[in-house]
Amino acid sequence: MPTYDYVCKKCGHRFELFQSIKAEAAKDCPICQGPAERLLGIGGGMIFKGTGFYATDHRSKSYTQKAKQESNAAISGGEAGTTSKSETKPGTKTEAKTTTASGETK
Repeated sequence: MPTYDYVCKKCGHRFELFQSIKAEAAKDCPICQGPAERLLGIGGGMIFKGTGFYATDHRSKSYTQKAKQESNAAISGGEAGTTSKSETKPGTKTEAKTTTASGETK
């Protein structure tokens, strides 16, 4: 059962009522007995459980075949027709720098 928000037109009191969907809207304020008006609520959040609700649930056959090939290539180390580029440059050296207690760099 939903919770409905109301506001009194006379005193401005805001209140909530836990009512059935089929129940009539409240007409009187519980404080001053003035006329009450039902406010529009945002409702509760929807939770989708199971499969079939997301765009990734219904992929085309070509997409799933390509994804399967790519995952197999990644597992086998890139042998399935993929090429990898080397990230290191030949002939470059890296030197380790050390700092002495006096702050000098060697």
